[in-house]
Amino acid sequence: MKKIIMIFASVAIMVSCKNTNSKGQIADEARQDTIDSMKVVAEKQRIIDSMTIVHENEIKEKEKQVIVVRDQQAAPAAPQRKKWSGAAKGAVIGAGVGAVTGAVISKKKGEGAIIGGLAGAGLGAGTGAIIDDSKKK
Repeated sequence: MKKIIMIFASVAIMVSCKNTNSKGQIADEARQDTIDSMKVVAEKQRIIDSMTIVHENEIKEKEKQVIVVRDQQAAPAAPQRKKWSGAAKGAVIGAGVGAVTGAVISKKKGEGAIIGGLAGAGLGAGTGAIIDDSKKK
């Protein structure tokens, strides 16, 4: 803002220094135009400053306000997902390991995988149940 005013002032000084001949009336008009434009710029800046002050006051008022909430119920907590028991985990892991082992060892791959899977599932479920029991104690 100060730069704009300084530019207008320097233009006014230059115009007033150059025109000292018979065209003095033109120089006076140019000088008056410069002064008028500086007044317009100053008025605009005054309006902007007042709007800034009003905005800051509104922000301060909002910060001072107290919000009271009544009869608000707490949001229901998300239901917890059920976790697998140790027996279920053991059965799944045992079935997978048993099926792979049965398929690798047996000459009949499909039959070996089925038998190994069933045996592994049984052993895994038993082991998982034992682990669950020991954790409860």
